[in-house]
Amino acid sequence: MSKGRRVAKGCGLGCGGLVVLLLVVAAVLLIWKPWAPEIVVVEPGPGGERVSDAGLLGNYYRADGDGRPAVLVLGGSEGGISDGPDGAARALHEKGYSALALSYWGGPGQKPRMEDLPLETFDTAIEWLKKQPEVDPKRLAIMGASKGGEASVVVGSRHPDIKATVGYVPSHVVWQGLDQAEPWRLFTGMSSTWSAAGQPLPYVPYSEDFRGGPLVELYRMSLQNLPAHQDAIIPVEKAAGPMLLVCGGVDTMWPSCDMSDAVRDRAAAENGRPVSVLDYPQAGHLIFGPPLPADSPFRARLAEMGGTVESNSAALEDSWPKVLVFLEKNLRS
Repeated sequence: MSKGRRVAKGCGLGCGGLVVLLLVVAAVLLIWKPWAPEIVVVEPGPGGERVSDAGLLGNYYRADGDGRPAVLVLGGSEGGISDGPDGAARALHEKGYSALALSYWGGPGQKPRMEDLPLETFDTAIEWLKKQPEVDPKRLAIMGASKGGEASVVVGSRHPDIKATVGYVPSHVVWQGLDQAEPWRLFTGMSSTWSAAGQPLPYVPYSEDFRGGPLVELYRMSLQNLPAHQDAIIPVEKAAGPMLLVCGGVDTMWPSCDMSDAVRDRAAAENGRPVSVLDYPQAGHLIFGPPLPADSPFRARLAEMGGTVESNSAALEDSWPKVLVFLEKNLRS
């Protein structure tokens, strides 16, 4: 009996030490958050300049000459200014556009999570572009991917100065906010992704029935509750210009093709401006911007969110020239 008590006592001390160790490890992980992607603000490339006035943070590429069209370029849930939006802005600049790759969250002095992000940030960026001497203020477009695609559809539907909208793997609704550093907050009452005049936009909340799996399943489950959140549907019929949407049929982030089709269908049903969809059935989520060179270090990562390197590369090759044609057509002087 005494031997049994000694074993139990020893186990209790050992288990107690293990519990303390686990608590310490958990505390370190909560501080370090190794699962959260690093937010970067890349330096401007050749011909670019850092914009840090008027409350903005961006990389600006000025077109040569006067009266040129301009494009506001947005990344997604990676925050800051990553190589994706900066590369798209540089590619647009090479085609004669002024382009501003904008950080709208996650940069220095900006909100650390995608929650109640003010749409006024985009308004300020548009007004800033209009004041640039080389920009024709009547020839403005917006382009974004993923959450930036959602933002592009929202801003394109609200802002009369936007004459063309390009949304890569976008959304037809406003979603609840995101916090990649503390993802459990998704189910603890986060507000909308976007706000206007200090008030959150109506949004679709995440389904509490989700039990794991690809994120696309969370979004599909959450869309089943859309009938109760009709005010979260983006009123694309109010857009001043047409939209071109690019989506991947095997997107594992969210159902970008279903949502792109919903944008197009609503615009048609409500007599809005034309919406076209470039649907790539074998592509995933990472199909934003110009084609990647064969030696690009990012090329090997193209399959991380659906599709294959080859199918996503093919989508980039096919879509970028069509995006340029769309912009040229709708931003003519």
